[in-house]
Amino acid sequence: MAYTTIDNPELYFQTKLYSGNNGTQSITLDGSENMRPDWVWIKPRNGSDGHVLTDSVRGALKRLRTEGNNAEDTLSGSLSSFDSDGFTVGNAGEVNSSSYNFVSWNWLAGGSASSNSDGSITSSVSANTTAGFSIVTVADIGTTDFTFGHGLGVAPSWVLAKSRDGGKWNNYFKVLGANYTIQLDQTSAKISNSTMWQNTHPTSSVVSANGNQLDNNESYVFYCFAEKKGYSKFGSYTGNANTDGPYIYTGFSPAWVMVKATDATKSWYIWDNKRSTSGSNLVDDQLLANTTDTEFDGSNIDMLSNGFKFRSSGSGEQGSGTNYIYMAFAESPFVSSGGIPTTAR
Repeated sequence: MAYTTIDNPELYFQTKLYSGNNGTQSITLDGSENMRPDWVWIKPRNGSDGHVLTDSVRGALKRLRTEGNNAEDTLSGSLSSFDSDGFTVGNAGEVNSSSYNFVSWNWLAGGSASSNSDGSITSSVSANTTAGFSIVTVADIGTTDFTFGHGLGVAPSWVLAKSRDGGKWNNYFKVLGANYTIQLDQTSAKISNSTMWQNTHPTSSVVSANGNQLDNNESYVFYCFAEKKGYSKFGSYTGNANTDGPYIYTGFSPAWVMVKATDATKSWYIWDNKRSTSGSNLVDDQLLANTTDTEFDGSNIDMLSNGFKFRSSGSGEQGSGTNYIYMAFAESPFVSSGGIPTTAR
């Protein structure tokens, strides 16, 4: 069996940097092949405006923000279209101020959504089974236990849930167990809650949840991720507060990494392979998913050919004895489907 079915991760995930111009501009991705993104996450690197998240299922102008529990809103002049190899932005300062440099993280789902009746309530699903990513919307989650279809064909390891009407960003994360949630917009540790996910891990067809424990009678979007060998990995590690920090095997050279302490009050830290320009494996430019803070030089992580390793002792990312979860997507697989190994930068 081949090591991976994804030889070119740029077909499914890419980071793109651009400078704002106060007008309208088409942003073309840098990958060797075209990719029309379905989920675009934008943040000014040198500005304190917030995160802007849009997707092709909810609609291009429909904004969500990870730094708070705000409801979805329509941001005029924001991302106006998902294009054949990128996206177009208007004159909204949050995505195109001439004073700012921006980073965008771009994922491919399945294009237009289809109705899915696998669960107890009907969902609209845009699924990419190759990359293990789907965008799911539900019109009304009700007040009691429910299930919804995710369209991936395998059980997701990470489900990111957000009320479109306002409410916290709750996460199901496999390694934490189905009796916990952890919130993307907060610094708090994992929260014991045996009801939110019905103390039931997702199956190959549905995710279980409880309307009252999320935000009852509201419309929801769920971003669902299943691990794909050589492309994505969602796991845990324990920090040691040492410059010779923990090494995390992913099976690929990472393009994007996000980490969060699960038993301590810490932020959500994000690194990628484009914002640090030293030319080495070391990446230290960080952004925080739960704040509007500008980019800063923080802890170094070594993005290796088959994982990443911490080279700094920052307590936010690897405090001594602190447990963390991580989410990572690939720049290139450790070994291609043809048996060819990759190298770090």
